[in-house]
Amino acid sequence: MSEILVVTDSNHGSNSMETRGHLLTEQVNPNSANLDQLSALEIVEVFNQEDAKTISAIAEAKADLAEAIERSATSLRQGGRLFYIGAGTSGRLGVLDAAECPPTFCTPPEMVQGILAGGEAALVRSSEGLEDIYSDGEQAIADRGIGEHDVIVGIAAGGTTPYVHGALAEGRKRGATTIFMTCVPKSQVELDVDINVRLLVGPEVLAGSTRLKAGTVTKLALNILSTGTMVRLGKVYGNRMVDVAVTNHKLEDRALRIVGDLTQLDRDATANLLERSGKSVKLALMMHWSGVDRTEAANILAAHQGDLRKAVSAAAKN
Repeated sequence: MSEILVVTDSNHGSNSMETRGHLLTEQVNPNSANLDQLSALEIVEVFNQEDAKTISAIAEAKADLAEAIERSATSLRQGGRLFYIGAGTSGRLGVLDAAECPPTFCTPPEMVQGILAGGEAALVRSSEGLEDIYSDGEQAIADRGIGEHDVIVGIAAGGTTPYVHGALAEGRKRGATTIFMTCVPKSQVELDVDINVRLLVGPEVLAGSTRLKAGTVTKLALNILSTGTMVRLGKVYGNRMVDVAVTNHKLEDRALRIVGDLTQLDRDATANLLERSGKSVKLALMMHWSGVDRTEAANILAAHQGDLRKAVSAAAKN
C-alpha cells in the first residue's frame, strides 16, 4: 500500500524526504527503462506514447476543471482576481498563462496574475530551493491582499511544495476559493482545498522530471481553465476572441478578419468600422448589428456585463 502524505497547517507542509519516493511523479517508468540505449527515433516514439496519456488525464479531471471554471468566472464577475501560484516549471506555466490573458481577452493585468517562487528572476534561472519555504507562500498571498472574491490555483506537479501549501492555506483563511492542481492522487497527497484537479499522467519518461508529461498536462489544464473562464465571462463570441487587444499588425489583421467574417463586410468597410469602434472588435460588431453609435454600443454592452450575444439580443428586442 502506498504511503499517504497528509498535509495540514500545523506541520506547514514539511515532511522528511523519505516520503517522496512513493509519489506517482517520482516513480520509475518501465516503458522507458532502457532510455539510454534507444535510437533517436525510438526516443521520440516513447515520448509520443507517453504524452498521449495527458489527454486521458484531462478527461478524467473534466468535472473538476468545469467546477474550477464556474467558480473562477463567478469570482471575476464580482470583481475578484485569479491567481496562479507555484515554483519551478509549475510556477512558470502559471505566469505564462496569466501573461497571455491581456492580449487574448483584453483583461486588465491585475485580473489574472501568476506568482512564482523567487519572482521574475526565477523565470530564467532555477530557484527551486525557494519552493521549500512555506511562509513565503503565505506572505505572497498576504502581500496581494487576497480575499473572499479571489481565486488561488496552487500548482505543484508532485503535490508536496511547501510554498504552494502555504499559499493555499493562507488563501483559505482569507475566504478565497482554493484550487489545487497536481499530478499525484489524493491517496498520496491530501490537501484541504475547495477543488482538487488531479492530472494523473503517471511516471515520467525521465524519472522525476516533471517538466515533461506533468508540465504538458498542466499547460493543457491551464489553457482550459483560463479560456473557459473567459468564455463564461462573455469574452468570446462563437469561437472568436472578440475582446482581442489590437496591439500589433498580427492582432490587427486578426481583428479585421473576425469582424469581416462575422459581418460579411469587405476589407475596406471592415477597417472603417473597426477604426470607428476604437479598434474594439466587440464594439465594432455591436455597432454593426444594432445600428447604434460607439457610445450607445458601449452602454448596451456594459448593461450586459460585456456579453456580446446577450447585448445584441437585447438591442434587437428594443
